[in-house]
Amino acid sequence: MLRRTTAVLAGSVTALALLATACGGGVDQEASPTTGKKTGEVTFWSFVKGSDKVAAAFNRSHPDIKVTFETVPSGQEYYSKLTNAVKAGTAPDVAVVEYPHLPEFAAQGKIEDLSGTLGPVVKDRFPEAARQLVDLGGRTWGVPRDAAPLMMMYRKDFFARHKIDVPTTWDAYRNMTEQVRKADPTARGGVLYTDNPGLLEALSWQAGGQWFSTGKDSWKVTVDDGPSKKVAAYWGDLARKGLVRSLSQLDPFWTSVQKGQTVAYVCASWCAGAHQATVPDQKGKWAVAPVPTWDGKPASGMYGGSSFVIPKGSDNSGAAAEFIKWITTDPEGMKAWVSSGTSSMFPADPKLVPVTKAAFRADYFGGQDIYGVATASYDAIRPGWQWGPVMGATNTALVDQLPKVADGSVTLPGALSTAEQATVAQMKQRGLTVTAP
Repeated sequence: MLRRTTAVLAGSVTALALLATACGGGVDQEASPTTGKKTGEVTFWSFVKGSDKVAAAFNRSHPDIKVTFETVPSGQEYYSKLTNAVKAGTAPDVAVVEYPHLPEFAAQGKIEDLSGTLGPVVKDRFPEAARQLVDLGGRTWGVPRDAAPLMMMYRKDFFARHKIDVPTTWDAYRNMTEQVRKADPTARGGVLYTDNPGLLEALSWQAGGQWFSTGKDSWKVTVDDGPSKKVAAYWGDLARKGLVRSLSQLDPFWTSVQKGQTVAYVCASWCAGAHQATVPDQKGKWAVAPVPTWDGKPASGMYGGSSFVIPKGSDNSGAAAEFIKWITTDPEGMKAWVSSGTSSMFPADPKLVPVTKAAFRADYFGGQDIYGVATASYDAIRPGWQWGPVMGATNTALVDQLPKVADGSVTLPGALSTAEQATVAQMKQRGLTVTAP
């Protein structure tokens, strides 16, 4: 096993605890300048569904600011595109950045410090679960749009027919998966995704894992810490014994749901809308429950979620800040997000939950208040989780290993250790000095 590692910051990047300090090509000492102007043109990059509707709605209600929206690809292709645009001086004024990627963009000086403009908004409108993801090193680097608290989806008709209880603990969840397979040998009560580490990360967060932390002048990397290995061993064992199905998160997963081969799975708040849109003919058969916990007490993590930032080099950051504030904290902005198609988006701003709840058709889930379940999960998110400075490398290493977990050639705890090694190696490549205590 790789010993615990501390990455001592050097070169152009500082630890999040030192993001306020200039260091070579890293973050500026002073807060990034923003123009006081709140008029003019704003360019907006996003891959989030509904972004075009949001831009159009803003333009109708703000005649002094014209937002030009450009759709961009998601995933690493997008983050490479945004990085290159910042380097070339052609960056947009507003861009989406998912929470795991925000520390990297902040530490490398690719986005503006919003402490003086939108920092008070973040402090006033968002709970700690969201603030801890955008307030880094004592400064604000983005404004949260949505949260993604964990929940469990299950086929209530299947559970009722076979007298299976909805699990509240992970021990009970294991029993549930055994009962599901016994009731129907083709059905499973869970999924281990082979192409997305996000759920594993969220469950590690829920268990009390802390993959990254910062000291006075260093990063501590503990991807394979005790709680995370516990989670990995548990899910790896379920997969090895065939109690959950190893599948891609894309079409094979939804096909398994459509065919009744997946009758329960752990996901997040956004899954309710995705499920309803993808499997509309199963209306009335599904329900949502709190995610199981290790001790039966409420605990959660976040599986997904995004923020909006002002890339370094914005031509009109004053107007950009006005746009960001509107799309993240204004009821009309939130209505615009969910105006196109089925969405169970859960706003990071709790005051806006009634807006998205009112727009969601609850009849698919038999009238169940899924937003009540999501709110309880949001309130139960463990504090202290921090994303690392090279999450692209961390996630790539995990995705490389997950299919091997599925075929039994590596263990899931072993995949965490491999990801930790790859993470530290990437830190070294970026000029960080890595030491092992």
